[in-house]
Amino acid sequence: MKKFLGITLAIVLFSAVFYFAFLYNATYSEGVRSGQLIKFSNKGMVFKTYEGELSQGISGAQIFRFSVMDSQEKIISDLKEREGQYVKLTYVERYRTFPWWGDTHYFITEVKKEESPFKINGN
Repeated sequence: MKKFLGITLAIVLFSAVFYFAFLYNATYSEGVRSGQLIKFSNKGMVFKTYEGELSQGISGAQIFRFSVMDSQEKIISDLKEREGQYVKLTYVERYRTFPWWGDTHYFITEVKKEESPFKINGN
């Protein structure tokens, strides 16, 4: 009986470790989104996470919500500086997330300043 319980406990423990290792490392997709950075904040009750919104349309109907890991200090400072500007965000999408990572499945890996295609030229 002790052997059976030991094997069962080992299988459950191995499964849990594998599951969390998969969630930590696996990504579902990668991509780039461009738009006006309309919101970037540090929010949360128990876990403070960095969250933001990117407007991808003129009317603001297409909002891309994203998170930034606490360890990404350069990305956090770049986003704070570029709030209200047109930016290009490179991201990875994860299958699931942990509460201390952020609210969304989209995590920013790079920020670039872009020229808005909606800018009116004086020509």
